[in-house]
Amino acid sequence: MAVLSFLRENAPWLSAGVLLTFLSSFGQTFFISIFAGEIRETFQISHGQWGGIYALGTTASAITMVWAGGLTDRFRVRALGTVILAMLMGACLFMALNPVWWLLPLVIFCLRFTGQGMTSHIAVVAMSRWFIATRGRALSVATLGFALGEALLPLIFVALLVWIDWRLLWVVAGVIAIAGVPVLLLLLRQERTPQSMAESSQALGMSALHWTRNQTFRHPLFWFMVPALLGPGAFNTAFFFHQVHFAEVKAMTHIELVTMFPFYTGISIGAMVLSGAALDKFGTPRLIPWFQLPMVAAFLVFAFAQSYGAMLLGFFCLALTTGANTTLPNAFWAEFFGTRHLGSIKAMAAAVMVLGSALGPGITGLGIDLGMGIEAQYILVAGYFIFTTVMMAIGVGRYRLDLA
Repeated sequence: MAVLSFLRENAPWLSAGVLLTFLSSFGQTFFISIFAGEIRETFQISHGQWGGIYALGTTASAITMVWAGGLTDRFRVRALGTVILAMLMGACLFMALNPVWWLLPLVIFCLRFTGQGMTSHIAVVAMSRWFIATRGRALSVATLGFALGEALLPLIFVALLVWIDWRLLWVVAGVIAIAGVPVLLLLLRQERTPQSMAESSQALGMSALHWTRNQTFRHPLFWFMVPALLGPGAFNTAFFFHQVHFAEVKAMTHIELVTMFPFYTGISIGAMVLSGAALDKFGTPRLIPWFQLPMVAAFLVFAFAQSYGAMLLGFFCLALTTGANTTLPNAFWAEFFGTRHLGSIKAMAAAVMVLGSALGPGITGLGIDLGMGIEAQYILVAGYFIFTTVMMAIGVGRYRLDLA
């Protein structure tokens, strides 16, 4: 009953979060990579070249996010969200109309910045700022939009590719993005707090302070977290980015691989909800050091799997971290560094994550071109997530006593 009451009382604001996270799908790797085969064929580029183009555009997006993410500390969600969704529509149309390969880095920059970057950033910062005691629950509900996009859009758009030109499908994506504007304005006719700005924040961080972005950047805990911020962005992105190639390696059709995505999404939703509830009960310090361990199992399974059932096991493990990744890191910054400057701090963290999503496809694409199979690369990826777990355990263990 408490959960139902929470959902009913906060439905407009939670729905706005779901809407924004869902619409961010058009700038997410799992959506862009649906068209990887068509893009490479149209512009006559290799896996490595496509990965390099993607890395270049995404890196530029990460750099821009460091500045632009701080806008969430200055503008209301309804105003900033409207502008960003209009820009996201423009980015989708840019992809649809682009005639030359050398504009692809700019196209990717526009999609990644407006979609993966700002649209999702606005949603998670709003949830972290609007909700304090129920922050984990709010994040787990609002970020259902990510899961909804992952579950529905690949299946729908891969099926439509059989009948409709890929460029026209990007026009459809743009129309959906701009259609979100009136819905957002309707949901946020009144924002949750009288002043939805940084000054209305109440939650303090370590040493009972509101940390600034520069103070956070200089604190050792930030650097203990950097490998973990890079990891999912880099290698979850790389996995979905090379989904067409991965299906070929596993002797599957693309549509057979995509049929596993709803299972992956269902598990990630469950992990998201459970991690949000656990977050409110146990707190971030107890949970966050260990949430990337399932990635170790996932990439080992993907490296060696030869059957449909084994692949499902890999998606199960991958989904556990994916679900937790939508709540735990976002709550971590608010809990350890306070909420007054949360937009700027979260933007810096988001920039690191986006940088990871630039490096992952580029590195793995280059590896494929150089003859290192994707399966062999995934064994190394599993080792990387062991390293991130050790770093988080050391960093959080050292500084958790400084929490107010």
